[in-house]
Amino acid sequence: MSKKISLGVAATIALIAMAVTFSLTMVISMNMFNSTVSSVKDKERQYNKLSEIDRFVRANEYFTINEDTLNDTLAAGYMLGINDKYARYYTASAYSEMQAQESGKLTGIGVAVVKDTSSGYGRIIRVYDNSPASENGLEVRGFITAIDGTPTNSMADTAAITSALLGEDGTTTSITYLTPDRQEQSYDLVHTNYNTPTVSYQITGENCGYIRIDAFTTSTGNEFKSAVDSLKEQGATSFVFDLRDNTGDNLNTALVSADYCVPAGLIAQQEDRDGNVTDLRMSDETEITQPMVCLVNGSTAGGAELFANALKKMGGATLVGTTTAGKGVVMSDAQSFSDGSAAFITIGLLLDNEGQSWNDTGLNPDIDAALSADEQSAYYDFTIDTDPQINRAVSTAQALAGQG
Repeated sequence: MSKKISLGVAATIALIAMAVTFSLTMVISMNMFNSTVSSVKDKERQYNKLSEIDRFVRANEYFTINEDTLNDTLAAGYMLGINDKYARYYTASAYSEMQAQESGKLTGIGVAVVKDTSSGYGRIIRVYDNSPASENGLEVRGFITAIDGTPTNSMADTAAITSALLGEDGTTTSITYLTPDRQEQSYDLVHTNYNTPTVSYQITGENCGYIRIDAFTTSTGNEFKSAVDSLKEQGATSFVFDLRDNTGDNLNTALVSADYCVPAGLIAQQEDRDGNVTDLRMSDETEITQPMVCLVNGSTAGGAELFANALKKMGGATLVGTTTAGKGVVMSDAQSFSDGSAAFITIGLLLDNEGQSWNDTGLNPDIDAALSADEQSAYYDFTIDTDPQINRAVSTAQALAGQG
């Protein structure tokens, strides 16, 4: 009798378990179905709206539609509308240029320019060795006022001027050039391949090793290590790392460079959208034992902020300058598309070795060294010896080394 009861109970439990499992499966399935239906409805609404606009335009538009421009603009608009201020879409040509810049090998005339705030012209801030620009005597602090007949002050920004100066190997660009002493000259320059180093360095002050890191690209890690080693051999007793205007796009290279400066330990972490935290890099025992100063400003961002923060938290570095940009996020690898275009989106939040984020707030300097209005207007005229922010950073490094 008891055996029959046991079998009955077991059968009842099995039926209840089956019912619970079935109910749970139905709930999960319904949730998945509702989510899918909602997603399909949202996409249908998007496509319907675009279709309505497209029908209206094609039925009435007077001007000819450039289909490539339209598609690129739609893609760029999508990235602007996803609530990710760092998401970017690159056309095929823009992505190709970005890859060339990332590799440090460009094809053009061999200058780095910025759009001058007062004149709007392309101000030359770097002339690269073994390039058409250097061979023709173009100089830092000169201006490019026109490219192929188009005034540079009519171009949208620095990126537009830079893009106009690039081109396929062997093609020619005509420029109008204003020398630093304001003599106008014209050149027809043939595009060639040239290298764009991201690191420059020298001994300054009283045995202070000054290293300027313009950007973090695939070549920066090796360049940085060579610079540090060279300055150590020259007797550097302290270091200043100039990270001003460094947008820090290559996060991995920034981690590698920081690794060379700080003692063993966790450098940084990444938090994904589900709250999962993973380690990005552990540093080895190699480190810089001399006092370190990081010079930063409001355009120091991304990997450059990570570098400065790691050196401060792990290596005791002092930050000099102004509050940084506050771009503490991890970007995706490039997602390339069939037409050669590409996009990047944010995939995580950057955290330091203590699990703290500086996203949207930036890093505050230990020593404020803001430029006055007059100094800001003369920013690109300064040299290492006359730049007031560099002078403040160097004097801080020397004091930390017991030389001030």
